[in-house]
Amino acid sequence: QVQLAESGGGFVQAGGSLRLSCAASGSILSIGTMAWYRQNSGKERELVAGITSGGTTDYADAVKGRFAISRDNAKNTVHLQMNSLKPEDTAAYYCNAEVRDRYYKWRTYWGQGTQVSVAS
Repeated sequence: QVQLAESGGGFVQAGGSLRLSCAASGSILSIGTMAWYRQNSGKERELVAGITSGGTTDYADAVKGRFAISRDNAKNTVHLQMNSLKPEDTAAYYCNAEVRDRYYKWRTYWGQGTQVSVAS
């Protein structure tokens, strides 16, 4: 079994910064792409940023230039540095990872979510 544990959410004023972290643990042979998604009530979950095992990154247009995703392959962690936060960034943020487990099967795992609230 694989678990993703997120941390770093919270409340911040518009223009502020937060850093989200996600640590993967369990029966892990390797991790492929790691990503952050977000979801507001009544809306579909959307991709915020993703990073491959080789370090190639991708961002949603809404966060380009403000957010930065990074990972530490040795520690099985992924981070999301969020700067210049806006009220529309308010959402539950979910960590996502493609993991090859001890059975050599690739599976997608999700964290439990961490709330980010940005006040205007």
